Amino acid sequence: MHTIEEPHPVPSGRFALWELGFRPFYLLASVFAAVSIPLWSLQFAGLLGHAYLAGPVWHAHEMLFGFALAVIVGFLFTAGRNWSNQSTPTGWWLATLAALWLAGRILVLTPFGWAAAAVNVAFPLAAAVSLAVPLYRARNTRNYVFVGLLTALAVASGLVHLAQLGVMNLPSWAGVQLGLDIVLFILAVMAGRVVPMFTNNGVPRAGATRNAVVERCALASVLVLVAVDLAGLRGSTLAWIAAAACVAHSARWLLWKPWRTLGVPLVWVLQLAYLWVPVHLALRALVELGAVPSSAATHALAVGAVGGMIIGMMARTTRGHTGRPLRADRVDIACFTLVLCAAVVRVAWPLGMPAQTLAAIQLSALLWAIGFALFAVRYGPMLARSRVDGKPG
Repeated sequence: MHTIEEPHPVPSGRFALWELGFRPFYLLASVFAAVSIPLWSLQFAGLLGHAYLAGPVWHAHEMLFGFALAVIVGFLFTAGRNWSNQSTPTGWWLATLAALWLAGRILVLTPFGWAAAAVNVAFPLAAAVSLAVPLYRARNTRNYVFVGLLTALAVASGLVHLAQLGVMNLPSWAGVQLGLDIVLFILAVMAGRVVPMFTNNGVPRAGATRNAVVERCALASVLVLVAVDLAGLRGSTLAWIAAAACVAHSARWLLWKPWRTLGVPLVWVLQLAYLWVPVHLALRALVELGAVPSSAATHALAVGAVGGMIIGMMARTTRGHTGRPLRADRVDIACFTLVLCAAVVRVAWPLGMPAQTLAAIQLSALLWAIGFALFAVRYGPMLARSRVDGKPG
């Protein structure tokens, strides 16, 4: 079996953007997050026009299949190297994949709908194949699931485009909802692996635990939610399933002892981000009962859980994979706080004062944009330059 050769230490400070998957995709995602959300807020306010994908469809598609997918791919390419002890995309192939992702972000702003569809389906499929090869070589069957999930995200993106192009008679939001459910499942799987481990590694005597029954119930409940959404079931059936999932994920979170992590920012950001998962599920149940608007549940997941987990994981993994100490500085804490506050503003303010929804969106967009812009400025040089310890990667 071919394994990664560890070359001699290389000089630090040289250009290294294409040496490991997290580098270009974290940088691209953070810049895109900082730019696209303010553009969306202007579009929502009626101050900016649109092209192929319009309004909420463009916003949702780009946050799922642009921003979140870029980070997922960057993380999986980096983790996949450790899981398989095989090479994942680097060099020209990694640059090609990054260019494919960037082309997708540009094409949805043009009238060329078919080209946008082709590129946005091709990117997750190419990423799935690029991950499948090293996993297969290592017979790393435990992580084949991520190949399937990347393929499923390609299908979800394709559904959005086919509906938008009038090829399929279904609402564009059907593909968005499938994408949201898949991203929720990816987040649940990865958080279950890393959050309790990072908690115990970063907080002495934290005592974060995992319970096999709770783990199975938490993950199974999301899969049931996916099936129910695919079947188009609504109302009380969906409400009960979402409520049961909320209980399972709340129990899971409490087993991780989040109250013991408040002094360690690289850990509490992940814990607080995961808290938004049961909040999202509770809000989904309330949506089906007619008590809250669906946007509250969607943004609890997209801004709170996904945004919070991404900003925390990008900071931690960038520090770890560039040879830096796993300690958050003031800029990190500012990034974490801004993104998590953006979630509170986007979800809670419109629920309490619906007439001020536009103001809430604009303030939330500003907080989010500043948080990810700070990350891009702070971490861009780290992502573009080689490790400080001279090791490869």
